[in-house]
Amino acid sequence: MKSTDKIFTLPQLQDQVNAWRKRGHKIVFTNGCFDLLHLGHVDYLEKASQLGDKLVLGLNTDASISRIKGPNRPLQDEMSRARIMASLLFIDAVVLFDENTPQELIEAVQPDILVKGDDYTIENIVGHEVVLARGGEVKTVPLVKGYSTTNIVKKIEKQLNQL
Repeated sequence: MKSTDKIFTLPQLQDQVNAWRKRGHKIVFTNGCFDLLHLGHVDYLEKASQLGDKLVLGLNTDASISRIKGPNRPLQDEMSRARIMASLLFIDAVVLFDENTPQELIEAVQPDILVKGDDYTIENIVGHEVVLARGGEVKTVPLVKGYSTTNIVKKIEKQLNQL
């Protein structure tokens, strides 16, 4: 399968999720920017994928990242990030969303399991009410300490300033 085959529009994703559900698969959903893929991301996503049968990743668009993280982000464009994320074996679908939160996307996908890192509490995870109301689960998974895109960017900037 090509990585591009795992990148969906929302209507395409809804059809795919319905097909997976008909086969009895549990749908896991998570989201993020994933601007620079690092060990923390890989570990988190691999753990998330083990909570169900199919992992759907909501990926922030370039515009939404700029609104959230500032004008110098993202570092990579949305289609590059989508292809990189879709290339991971444990991710089954990638869908872009332009809102500041994935609330509307979660309402549309109706995942069985909603996952974020353990730097969140369940009450602070966007969409938790939607998933819990339909009998789903909201979980957090442990993050690998010391890994973040922000830390990587700061390290690069520090090294450049020393030149």
